[in-house]
Amino acid sequence: MSSATNTTAATARRPALTDPGYQAFLILRTGFTLAPILFGLDKFTNLLVDWPTYLAPWINGLVPGSAQAAMYAVGVIEIVAGIAVALAPRFGGWLVAGWLAGIIVNLLTIPGHYDIALRDFGLLLGAVALARLAERYHRKQQSL
Repeated sequence: MSSATNTTAATARRPALTDPGYQAFLILRTGFTLAPILFGLDKFTNLLVDWPTYLAPWINGLVPGSAQAAMYAVGVIEIVAGIAVALAPRFGGWLVAGWLAGIIVNLLTIPGHYDIALRDFGLLLGAVALARLAERYHRKQQSL
């Protein structure tokens, strides 16, 4: 690639970085990449919280093995979702939104976890916003 091509690509990106919509896309993409990966990794260590206590008893009865074994599977899914957001935010945003919907259903069936379900609903809205913004900005970014 020539120096002129590099300069043209860099110049084309500068206005995009000043666009508030593009900034919002980058913020959401970064957050929904890192958070699922970090929380997914924590499912293996339980450093932040004792994750199996957040698994509804009826779901624990459906999945084979222990609640901790289920959390290992959850951790893998969350890591994959974070990677999906990083690589394909139009798909990854919807994947994270769907995953959060499942988490919300789980939490609403555990008394005393309604506040966390409400917080996760806010996150679900953010994931939907990411997916919608990616429709506009991820294509533009790929063409630069």
